[in-house]
Amino acid sequence: MQERIIKNKKVLVTGGAGFIGSNLCEELVRQDNKVVCLDNFSTGFKRNIEALFSKSNFTFIEGDIRNYDDCQRAVRGVEIVLHQAALGSVPRSMKDPMTTTDVNIGGFVKMLFAAKEEGVKRFVYAASSSTYGDHPDLPKVEDKVGNPLSPYAITKFANELYAQNFSKIYGIETIGLRYFNVFGRKQDSNGAYAAVIPKFVKLLMDHQSPVINGDGTHSRDFTYIDNVIQINQLAALTDNSQAINQVFNVACGENNNLNQMVDYLKEYLSLYDPQIKNVNVIHGPEREGDIKHSLASIEKAKNLLGYRPSHLFKDGLKVAVNWYWENLR
Repeated sequence: MQERIIKNKKVLVTGGAGFIGSNLCEELVRQDNKVVCLDNFSTGFKRNIEALFSKSNFTFIEGDIRNYDDCQRAVRGVEIVLHQAALGSVPRSMKDPMTTTDVNIGGFVKMLFAAKEEGVKRFVYAASSSTYGDHPDLPKVEDKVGNPLSPYAITKFANELYAQNFSKIYGIETIGLRYFNVFGRKQDSNGAYAAVIPKFVKLLMDHQSPVINGDGTHSRDFTYIDNVIQINQLAALTDNSQAINQVFNVACGENNNLNQMVDYLKEYLSLYDPQIKNVNVIHGPEREGDIKHSLASIEKAKNLLGYRPSHLFKDGLKVAVNWYWENLR
């Protein structure tokens, strides 16, 4: 299938200063779209989008999706919304379920309603693999979900229900993308809720021991950022009626356990610094709310959207490590 990219459209990226959002903004600006970025810098960073401020086709709005006025301002004249704004992290949601719920559900509904009121045609939103909860089947198939294991997972499942409901009531076209452990350039390596790959990379570069929760046999379908950029565009542009108002797994269809992941990181990083090979790994207690194994079926996305991952895990990790080495030291 011929690659489909968004061109010459007005696109809103919520959470556009975050990891995934900033990568989307950068690509969409490069593709000659008028890009509006909405962010309140709660988890995103100005540095992620600083290079875009000088671009005439980029507009930044500092605002909060919990504020309906900000949502209305952001969607003005927009044709496509790529909704990435959310408070991520299972542990954060367990520590502070109220704020996670307020942002991820309250903010989502406000953004979705504002888009509907503005007459936005297509609303593509970040869903999550955490929705599968305790369902035992592998690989994960979109129509089989279990009980969510964290407040965060509940909020992301609620988003899917609201999107389906708004589609039926108001006719707005929605597509949800269940991200599986996305990694890559611009991902934050600091803080209590930093994602595992950049966090471990930074520790290894500093010759400090990363701590794996559990025995390291937990496995994930790690997904490189370029795959996510691809499927957001496919979802925004698809004219396949069977794909509208659906949710899709965004992954590679392969899983690697945490021990393997650390071995790969040490191998790739040691090309820059041979001493990294000798850094030991520490194993700690398992993390509450964690899913033991995560592996996606991507057949639905392949069949209905034409999704083809450009980077499998090891390919993406090599590229990411190069970026981390240049930018995290």
